[in-house]
Amino acid sequence: MSEERLTFGGVTIVIKASGDSTGGSMSVFEEVPPLVDTPLHVHEHEDELFLPLEGEHVFGVGDAEHRAGPGSAVFAPRGVPHSQRRVVPGVGRTLIVTTPGGFDGFFRELAAAERAGTLGPDAYAAASERYGITWL
Repeated sequence: MSEERLTFGGVTIVIKASGDSTGGSMSVFEEVPPLVDTPLHVHEHEDELFLPLEGEHVFGVGDAEHRAGPGSAVFAPRGVPHSQRRVVPGVGRTLIVTTPGGFDGFFRELAAAERAGTLGPDAYAAASERYGITWL
């Protein structure tokens, strides 16, 4: 599979493996600079594995806080609130694996809204509802 680069709201996501290309088993994507922090949220359907490639990151998972850099891995199971911030704002890259696959559709939906000029709170809310994300 070739990489797919998606942009929306100042975020760039590079899809490395889609749910479709893995038979639904996983999605693999990379967050690339410039980055924005990810506020506390819960996934109803996916587990997430965060693999920092560059920079220092802080992942909140449940009641724990994990400081992680290249070579680290942080797991956030579905149903557990989690967040991510960069120690140096906007700096770093993270590879993320979600299981099962299909979460890449969330980013495609937001990128499509950006292209259509409709990206805003309503687009984020609709995509979040469709993909089982609750923002806390």
